[in-house]
Amino acid sequence: MLPPNIRVMRRYFMVGERKLSYLDFGGPGRPLLALHGHYNEASAFEPLAKALAPRWRVIALDQRGHGESDRARSYERDDYIADVAAFHQHLGVGSLPVLGHSLGGVNAYQFAARHPDKVGTLIVEDIGAVVECDWSFTTRLPRQAPSREALVAALGATAPYLECAFRQSGQGWGFSFDIDDTVASQKALNGDHWDDWTAVSCPTLLVRGTRSDELAADHAREMIARRGGRARLVELPAGHVVHHDALDQFSAAVTTFLSELR
Repeated sequence: MLPPNIRVMRRYFMVGERKLSYLDFGGPGRPLLALHGHYNEASAFEPLAKALAPRWRVIALDQRGHGESDRARSYERDDYIADVAAFHQHLGVGSLPVLGHSLGGVNAYQFAARHPDKVGTLIVEDIGAVVECDWSFTTRLPRQAPSREALVAALGATAPYLECAFRQSGQGWGFSFDIDDTVASQKALNGDHWDDWTAVSCPTLLVRGTRSDELAADHAREMIARRGGRARLVELPAGHVVHHDALDQFSAAVTTFLSELR
């Protein structure tokens, strides 16, 4: 459980005509912005927020089309980065750490590259500078199931990674994200992002899961080499969702990295 003096608050703000939602996990610590990956939402970071409290106060965005945030007409790279910039402005914070997983990791390092005055330190979880998404998993997801149990059974071993996004409606059980929107987002995520990665000027921690099918070991080492001493790599015994598979080790690596920089 979170310490008794820490209370999670769901909040909202507007970007144009769209509503974005976020979770402020509260507490007296320094703020740390967190950006989730596809199939997830802000609540996916609750275990990490508990592990980092009370030193760090995690504030996690439901990115466009995810969680309690509105769906959008477009999921291009610039759209996501504009949302993160609006989120930062809404919070009224200065330069601070930003952590991102997968989709959120690319969003985090592109935001850091384009807004260097807003990101003091960067933590990127298991995503590369070149992304080649395979959306076949997304298109195989069940659009509706008659019960939560049926949805879990249909997902099999992947259910624990998606359960934060489970939602019940009048038609049964599904997800807080739209499958077609997710495919569009994954297609837009694909590509060569080396220019943004190498443009990041702040200290960076790249975390790779040793069982990851998303970030290869050689590519991760090349990412570190191209940053010329401003980035370090930590590899943990986990799959793609390192903060889920190796929570204690992941939170320890993040805490150590941020403490050394302070």
